[in-house]
Amino acid sequence: MSNAKYPIRGACQCGGVQYQLLSAPTMIVACHCKECQKLSTSAFSITAMVDKEQLLIEGEMADWRRGSDSGNVSAAKFCVTCGNRIYHFDPAKPDLLKLKPSTLEDTSIIQPTAHIWVSEKQDWYDIPEGMTVFQGQP
Repeated sequence: MSNAKYPIRGACQCGGVQYQLLSAPTMIVACHCKECQKLSTSAFSITAMVDKEQLLIEGEMADWRRGSDSGNVSAAKFCVTCGNRIYHFDPAKPDLLKLKPSTLEDTSIIQPTAHIWVSEKQDWYDIPEGMTVFQGQP
């Protein structure tokens, strides 16, 4: 992890949703699933796992949900004005949030410790040596 000082502020693109992350995430992962590729419009999406009480949010957000092949529900909260995703969560586990850390002012914490869903990874991307890798959902 980085030497970041908490709290770290974050915001959506338009500034309508602002937040503070009070402590370090428990884990940061790069997800290579096809849905995250669509979300990020890139090879993978970065997610910082945080406890709900460690995130103070101001501003209006909307939500969106989709089912998964496993039968679980993936839900997302995003700014109603610019549409920028702030976090994802599983409604069955609402206290564990999947923060989209590129919305932070200090992005030095974005150092993935694992790569998941590498079975759907783009062929042109090489995962760095020594990373923890999961073919699907851990």
